[in-house]
Amino acid sequence: MVFWGIKKCANNCKKKHTDGKNGTQSANPTLCRSDLEPLLVARNLRRMNTSREIFNIESFSLMRGEAVALVGPNGAGKTTLLMTLALLQLPDSGQIELDGMTACPDNLIRLRRRMAVVFQDSLLLDMSVLSNLMTALRIRNVPRKEAAGRAQKWLEVFGVGSLASRQARVLSGGEAQRVSLARAFSLEPDLLLLDEPFASLDYPTRNSLLRDLGQLLKSMKMTTLFVTHDYTEIPFLAAKTAVMYEGCIKKFGPNAEIFGEDFFERKSFIPWA
Repeated sequence: MVFWGIKKCANNCKKKHTDGKNGTQSANPTLCRSDLEPLLVARNLRRMNTSREIFNIESFSLMRGEAVALVGPNGAGKTTLLMTLALLQLPDSGQIELDGMTACPDNLIRLRRRMAVVFQDSLLLDMSVLSNLMTALRIRNVPRKEAAGRAQKWLEVFGVGSLASRQARVLSGGEAQRVSLARAFSLEPDLLLLDEPFASLDYPTRNSLLRDLGQLLKSMKMTTLFVTHDYTEIPFLAAKTAVMYEGCIKKFGPNAEIFGEDFFERKSFIPWA
């Protein structure tokens, strides 16, 4: 297996963002960098299983502060690509860079801790809502007092602050997904990856959460990759769309360029056709 552009690791793994006071990693090291630079870059990325090629991506990048939707039919490779970009699955070949640092075995954990992933299922632990956020923060070595403050802050932002002491297992679907998003944002990631997080929610809950999340992403300029099958979700969260078909990125550009200005008025539309 060819792993993460290993030839460049010796140089790029040495790059770190540190706090001048104590030498610890900065919570958001990209703030001083230009929004015109890419935060995430993938080159010649390829993934196989035993019988077929799942994806083959020549080049893909996310600019700082932009939110991009990733769409395509079932089996196109969207979720596998997202998991690979999140450094949770290994490609068979190719290179992934985050903030100019090439991913390799020596820095995977450090780079993963600059990302947050939200899945279709909330994947909450069997403990209180507040403890779910606190646990994630403590794993990333956030001091207990700071973790408690950040956890409560983001629960309030997502409208579930009053549920902090409630057990996660008794939450509704919408409540659980708000907690999952609050957990992701409490980590203060440089890169947010969303894998159909609204697919299992009812229509009113989904629309309310989409509006809240969309406003938050815009105000924070959070770099985001968002996988969805529902095109009506895209304008809430993303200004650009990448279209994946048969393991390749077929189109990538502003929503109007991909779908047309009037695509909301259409009853059906297949962007990979």
